[in-house]
Amino acid sequence: MARYVGYKRPKNTKKTIKALMKYLGNHKWLLLLVALLVFISTGANIMGTYLLKPVINRFILPGDVKGLILAVAAMGIMYLCGVLATFGYNQLMVITGQKVVSEIRRDLFAHVQKLPLKYFDAHTHGDLMSRFTNDVDTVQEALNNSFTMLIQSFLMVTGTIVMLLVLSIRLSLIVIIFMILMFALIQFSGKRSRKYFTRQQEQLGRINGFVEEMVAGQKVEKVFNHEQIDFEEFCRRNEDLRKASTSALSYSSMMVPSVVSLSYANYAVSACVGGLFTLAGLFDLGSLASYLVYVRQSAMPLNQFTSQVNFLLAALSGAERIFEMMEEPAEIDEGQVTLCNVAVHPDGTMEEVSGYTGDFAWKVPKGTGFDAGMLAKRAVPAGNGDMLVPLCGRVDFKNVVFGYTKERQILNGISLYAKPGQKIAFVGSTGAGKTTIINLINRFYEIDGGQIIYDGIDTRDIKKDDLRRSLSMVVQETHLFTGTIADNIRYGRLNASDEEVREAAGIANADSFIRRLPDGYDTMLYGDGANLSQGQRQLLAIARAAISQPPVLILDEATSSVDTRTERLIEKGMDAIMEGRTVFVIAHRLSTVRNSKAIMVLEKGEIIERGDHEALLEQKGRYYQLYMGQFELE
Repeated sequence: MARYVGYKRPKNTKKTIKALMKYLGNHKWLLLLVALLVFISTGANIMGTYLLKPVINRFILPGDVKGLILAVAAMGIMYLCGVLATFGYNQLMVITGQKVVSEIRRDLFAHVQKLPLKYFDAHTHGDLMSRFTNDVDTVQEALNNSFTMLIQSFLMVTGTIVMLLVLSIRLSLIVIIFMILMFALIQFSGKRSRKYFTRQQEQLGRINGFVEEMVAGQKVEKVFNHEQIDFEEFCRRNEDLRKASTSALSYSSMMVPSVVSLSYANYAVSACVGGLFTLAGLFDLGSLASYLVYVRQSAMPLNQFTSQVNFLLAALSGAERIFEMMEEPAEIDEGQVTLCNVAVHPDGTMEEVSGYTGDFAWKVPKGTGFDAGMLAKRAVPAGNGDMLVPLCGRVDFKNVVFGYTKERQILNGISLYAKPGQKIAFVGSTGAGKTTIINLINRFYEIDGGQIIYDGIDTRDIKKDDLRRSLSMVVQETHLFTGTIADNIRYGRLNASDEEVREAAGIANADSFIRRLPDGYDTMLYGDGANLSQGQRQLLAIARAAISQPPVLILDEATSSVDTRTERLIEKGMDAIMEGRTVFVIAHRLSTVRNSKAIMVLEKGEIIERGDHEALLEQKGRYYQLYMGQFELE
């Protein structure tokens, strides 16, 4: 018997079963066929045992060889039907289970894509991944094995008890007493083993987490000479795991031998009493033979049924975690304004087209407001009362208030504007709100007050997907996907040609190192680009941003991982893609923001200074202190 692995029971079993039944309902006809085949398989097993009675009484004792041969052949056909039914429902259940799990995994991933960033901020990556791995695997295991075995075991136990009562009510009292003892023993051992298996899982998690930390922090451990102390801590945790595992296995390993011993005792007592009944003429030999076979097979389905209930509860617990994640509210997106490709005519007018042109406009539905005093004054009719507003890249913050939590406010009435083609820089110490401003432009988070206006349109009126298509972002922590270097650059615009990929790499100063690689642009990247240096990965991220040709470019410490010489080369290349585009820059190196049109100095969620490089130096305030090294950026 497989052991219970320490999952907690579901908090709301009824709700979880209802959610799971929606997926199972998509395959109800297959499941009905599975149930029918399980019934045939179990019925063949039970009836085959019962047929021992007429075979012995009618053919063996009278010596009817011909009748015996026909009866055995009939039993063989019945058992063959049972075997085929067993094979059939196992295969069908595997197919059905895989379909259901595939649908659950698909819907889970689709929903995760719609969750806001604040959800990921509040949950560890390991916890989220466990929904796709451990929890889904547990549901899959239950559907493949436990579901049918539970039904079959229940039918076997019920059918066996019924047939025992049919054959002899008096003898069945012995079996019922022993089955009650077996069930009590299983419950006692199961309860104790679940307790210790749960403790074992906790201790295993503690020791795994400790080992992971120690392996990742080997350098720090050696620097501070903590090897002996950490070894002693590992030994303590290892001993706790040993004790919990010993207790758990002691109870679980005791269960099967104890049940088997009780089943042997049950068989022996039933055989002796049944033999006495037969000698006294109260029981015929055929009934005794059938009865004793039923007694022998009564323990196994009871044992299986109890163990499968635990596994089914574990699966429901995993399913509950999955469905809880699916019930998390998706990102709020009530926008109606979309981004479309347009063809710009020589006279300055434009019209919507289906193919990629490199020119874009906001398609504003009838009734959606926009600021006619800004760039929106260049709007043109698009038919059906809609308007086309050229995508230029003007961004305005108007008294924006925001906090990641209600208790702590990050931005306190921020107001700023960026005209198309301007380079706006943000400087300030850690926690001042620089990255928060960038995140709000993308609508990764919803503001608590004020407005963010984009080309005269409130960003809350723009569909999020379309808003983010108009922006490109390079962050300090680069992320590369499994695939070729060309694929990773093309991630910024999937329909880009090979020539455009190479051009973007050239702008980011990545072309030279890519060509020196053995496979050039076809070099495969694995493990987030582990075969490249941090600087090379950053260059690819900048190339990915360059190929998207965005009207608004966001650089969050984009050159933090490259040396000063490479940084200067990248800046020259970036100047080419910045032309005519709005650029927001966050940088610790003040040399990278000197040529910004406006520099915003933030402190505690407020802009305390603003102006260009020369004007801020003349003020001799915080920026002056930062630039002269009198105040450190942290």
